Amino acid sequence: MKLTVAPRTEKKNKHFPLTVDLVEDATVNDLKKAIHKRIKKFYPERQRLTYNDQVLDDRKKRLSDYGIKSEDKILFKDLGPQVAWRTVFLIEYLGPLVIHPIFYYGSRWIYGEEVEHSKMQTVTFYLVMLHFIKRELETIFVHRFSNDTMPIRNIIKNSVHYHILSGLFLAYAVYGTWSAAGTSGERDNWYIGACVAVWIWAELSNLMTHINLRNLRPPGTRIRKIPYGYGFNLVSCPNYFFEIVAWAAIAVLTQSIAAIIFLVFAIGQMHIWAVKKHKKYRSEFKDYPKNRKALIPFVV
Repeated sequence: MKLTVAPRTEKKNKHFPLTVDLVEDATVNDLKKAIHKRIKKFYPERQRLTYNDQVLDDRKKRLSDYGIKSEDKILFKDLGPQVAWRTVFLIEYLGPLVIHPIFYYGSRWIYGEEVEHSKMQTVTFYLVMLHFIKRELETIFVHRFSNDTMPIRNIIKNSVHYHILSGLFLAYAVYGTWSAAGTSGERDNWYIGACVAVWIWAELSNLMTHINLRNLRPPGTRIRKIPYGYGFNLVSCPNYFFEIVAWAAIAVLTQSIAAIIFLVFAIGQMHIWAVKKHKKYRSEFKDYPKNRKALIPFVV
């Protein structure tokens, strides 16, 4: 099988068009490896190949699955330098784990005086730290990603949400002198206990949904199945819903405008992700439960 690989744009390109010889039963991955062999910088994860407006998916075994035959033209797009999704997640969650201790323990240098932390501040510090430690451990031991890599330039964009909003912005607002012991930052024990109880329930529920999703995908595969069980009977993305509840508990505990702003941004972003996943589930699985919402039970 002889194929022509051409760029998607009309711009001049010193590498393309490229003629590739493959066996008749070649796979999409065989084609990507052949391109990589000819042009070393375009490793398979960096390539996006299309034919008749269809993206060629590595998960499909043969080029013939797309009706591709000898002398056909495949369009190529360079996705840019890539980085593993797992690495991106680890970097995202590392930011708050570094930033919050700096603000909590370094009050003399940040606020100009030593802060005697209120119980609310101390509890919030440990809740935030535990949340992101949990996320790091899930990234290493629980998550199985449907895509291996993403463009390396997205690290900065993806990290802003965590490093700035739930890192610098939240830490500065919560651990300051205005919420220290003996100020308006004091909370009744029952109030703190109620917020912590909701947070613990939401975090454990979030973990359960992540484990459920992991168990749907055998190691080394990209298999997609309809998720069922705890939370999934009501919404397509209960992991997002439980995370929203956990951050809502922190917002109520701190009564901080910074926590509320972060929560609003988090809800907005997770709503976008949830609706996208919900639509994908419904288009991919004809027997997908019709009574499920995308993110919030009985609402959205």
